[in-house]
Amino acid sequence: MRIAAPGSPHLSYCTNIHPGESLAEVRRAIVDHVAKVKRAMDVQRGFGVGLRLSARASSELAEPGALEAFRALLDEQGCYVFTVNGFPFGAFHGEKVKEAVYRPDWLEPERVAYSDRLAAQLAALLPDGVDGSVSTVPGAFAPRLGVTASERAQGEERVVEHLIAHAAALFRIREQTGKLVELCLEPEPCCFLETTEQTARFFETRVFSPAASKRFVTLTGLDAAASEAFLRRHLSVCLDACHLAVQFENAKDVVARLDAGGIRIGKVQVTCALAVALAGDPREDERVYGVLERFADPVYLHQVVARSESGFVRHLDLPDALAAARGGAARGRSEWRVHFHVPVFADHLGVLGSTQPFLRDLLEIAARRNISSHYEVETYTWDVLPPEHRSIDVNRAIVRELTWTLERFGAREAS
Repeated sequence: MRIAAPGSPHLSYCTNIHPGESLAEVRRAIVDHVAKVKRAMDVQRGFGVGLRLSARASSELAEPGALEAFRALLDEQGCYVFTVNGFPFGAFHGEKVKEAVYRPDWLEPERVAYSDRLAAQLAALLPDGVDGSVSTVPGAFAPRLGVTASERAQGEERVVEHLIAHAAALFRIREQTGKLVELCLEPEPCCFLETTEQTARFFETRVFSPAASKRFVTLTGLDAAASEAFLRRHLSVCLDACHLAVQFENAKDVVARLDAGGIRIGKVQVTCALAVALAGDPREDERVYGVLERFADPVYLHQVVARSESGFVRHLDLPDALAAARGGAARGRSEWRVHFHVPVFADHLGVLGSTQPFLRDLLEIAARRNISSHYEVETYTWDVLPPEHRSIDVNRAIVRELTWTLERFGAREAS
């Protein structure tokens, strides 16, 4: 759906909240969830879908007649796809995901092939006049690039090589179909691209470098100026508000830094993380740790960044942070930010807070100026939330999240 009038940004939610790795399960999610959310939002037609396609579902969609049948289902339900979540390649619900969510990454040709296929499928599903976006892994999980400066430089070069190869596929798609699809790298804690500054430098010095443009010239036949322009339009950033808030970033500074580098925000994921205030009193904090333990599920990675007067401390996962704190590592007052996607309409969850203030700031900027055309609510951790925080039906929760987001834009009714 549109946030306001026709021509305004698109808004939806990501279907990765619904378990399903096969195309049949994706189709059921459209009927059982997306269509019902659409009706509850009182959108007659033109309800946008933030589609998650696993590698398995995408392969099944490539079978003869499958794409046409899926497009017919969308038309039948009055829906359209404008963005695809191409981050998780394999299973994403009901089994351990953790660091495996990043594999294959942009060091591996399998990620390129998967992304090429998603882009072509999205182009085939896009309505006329609508551009598409695919969000993806921020290069790789940081340790994958190696330890030494030489190893990291070689890893970066491999990532860029694969991104440029994928950009050439996006060029062919645009030439053959007239549809524009962009790839949006999504910074995340503990990854190669973790902060906005790291991401901006990578785009400025690597993705938009003369060497990258020269490689793209070879692959496409465009001249140097046209190559750089194409890369700047088709390779962009996905801002996940949860990830940025976990890093204690400032929304205004994030947007300004990307603007300064001429880097597009291809997509904004409307998300919140847990925010936890600790008093520095072991007895008082232990009560908070006990509550936090209930968010330490065995499925997803929940990176933690702790800020105190002495600076920042980062932990790969919530159990690691809890063990360190109970072992005496925590001293004095501090605030933790935990990478656990919580409903965006919740400013607190019992004694725990959320990073909703960061999201409010980001959406306030978005409401004042056109920072992106694609907005996607993505609370994929719904089924691992403690039961008291998911006491309503998932469809009703999604409606509340979409309504809350529309209100931040001053648009109480979707168009």
